[in-house]
Amino acid sequence: MCVFIGDYQIKLDSKGRFLFPAAFVEQLGKEEAHTFVIKRDIYEKCLTIYTASSWQARVDAVKAHLNPFNRQHNVFLREFFKDTAEVGLDSSNRLLVPKRLLLQAELKSDIFVLGLDDKIEVWDTEIYNESRPDIGEYAKMAQDFLGNLAL
Repeated sequence: MCVFIGDYQIKLDSKGRFLFPAAFVEQLGKEEAHTFVIKRDIYEKCLTIYTASSWQARVDAVKAHLNPFNRQHNVFLREFFKDTAEVGLDSSNRLLVPKRLLLQAELKSDIFVLGLDDKIEVWDTEIYNESRPDIGEYAKMAQDFLGNLAL
């Protein structure tokens, strides 16, 4: 699976397209298809982009824990698959974000694209900057989450 590293300030054009970072295209390599699943994030006001193989791994993990004959599980599955779209890069390495997803994430012209291991987050720059923890909060999280690990 692909690992995405880096963050980029990018302009969204009037059609809802943005230039996929060249570093991400490189990180995809030749073996990973240039088709993606884009989804409204569960927790944040942003979009999450998965490679086809990364998305399939998530689907398999979710399905392994749910019974489609359980009503509540079925409701969760419906919501899990809702607000998703399959997208691909055009010949200029631009990615077209469906309008409904642009609206849900409140993406305007300035976006922030962030590689997070096997997924990519796409944020409106202003919303991203407002949601970031300050350096003290981040340091406390590092201590709380990783303080006992020998890295």
